[in-house]
Amino acid sequence: MMAPERDNFEVSGPLHLTTIDWTDVDHRRSIAASMVQGVYVMQRDLQENRQGSEALAPPWWNFFHFELHSHLIDDADSSIFGAIYKSKPSPSSTPSTPSHVSAFRGTVTKGDAFSRDLQLDLHFVQNVLHQSSRFQIAIQAVRNLVASGNQNIWLTGHSLGSAMAMLAGKNMVKNGIFLESHLFNPPFVSAPIENIKNKQVKHGLRIASSFVTAGLAVAVKIKNNNQQRNIPGKDSFADLAAWVPCLYVNPGDHICSEYIGYFRHRRKMEKMGVGVVERLASQHSIGGIFMDAIGKESHDPLHLLPSANLTVNLSRARDLKEAHGVHQWWRHDQQLESRTYRG
Repeated sequence: MMAPERDNFEVSGPLHLTTIDWTDVDHRRSIAASMVQGVYVMQRDLQENRQGSEALAPPWWNFFHFELHSHLIDDADSSIFGAIYKSKPSPSSTPSTPSHVSAFRGTVTKGDAFSRDLQLDLHFVQNVLHQSSRFQIAIQAVRNLVASGNQNIWLTGHSLGSAMAMLAGKNMVKNGIFLESHLFNPPFVSAPIENIKNKQVKHGLRIASSFVTAGLAVAVKIKNNNQQRNIPGKDSFADLAAWVPCLYVNPGDHICSEYIGYFRHRRKMEKMGVGVVERLASQHSIGGIFMDAIGKESHDPLHLLPSANLTVNLSRARDLKEAHGVHQWWRHDQQLESRTYRG
């Protein structure tokens, strides 16, 4: 069977990066995305039994002077969901060069891995991804890298994989460790308000949502007889402010596009003089508030962040598949807009 062009680095890869500049944000983004693609292709090599010289995955990291340190295997279906890459000395190596890159793929739609991936997608929606064995394998691999004294470790992932990387990054922040993170098309659990074309309607809905969420959070605090000024979860949310992961989203991808409004709305609310309401709302989800209200354990919503460097792809996508795909992030003909938001 002929392999699809997307798997072939010589056809679909960022061949324009003949000289790597690790201080260039475009190069860093392109390489991080390629490392994630390497994981996807490793899984497809496994599914198609492409071995040895027939394997298509190695060029996705060899081209950038990395070697495969280890791959991460899901204990439920034996699929390859992640990889640890190790940098090899090269003329392009600088202090900015990551020593290791931990990369995680997203959902695959073909093969035996699909059902397991779909189950984990639901775990993300339910905010229990941290309880999955796949995440435990991932976070242990990252902890081992850090414990070994390695410096400049990157986290990267796409879609479900970006949720895994984000969760790993948040966990490391709790230990005072801030890892550079590149998160492609990270899922955001929310109504797709960003897809509404009418700006006034969209802004109005966001304002209403902020006041409702903030009001419910305060009401639950009172109900629980919490006399502290800070609401549950606020301290941990504030601790994340110093971590500024790089998020890459496409407005045409409803899975991640809500991040655009999430950060922009916060700035608008500050200008309106009601930033305190938005700061309260931006660290809570309605689902989490409901769980608190009925006395059940809730966890900080994974997709909510106080800070980020947000890169938006303004180039028009032909369809959702293209808008959600990882390939867009190493193409050199895209119109990108970046802005840093700090909590």
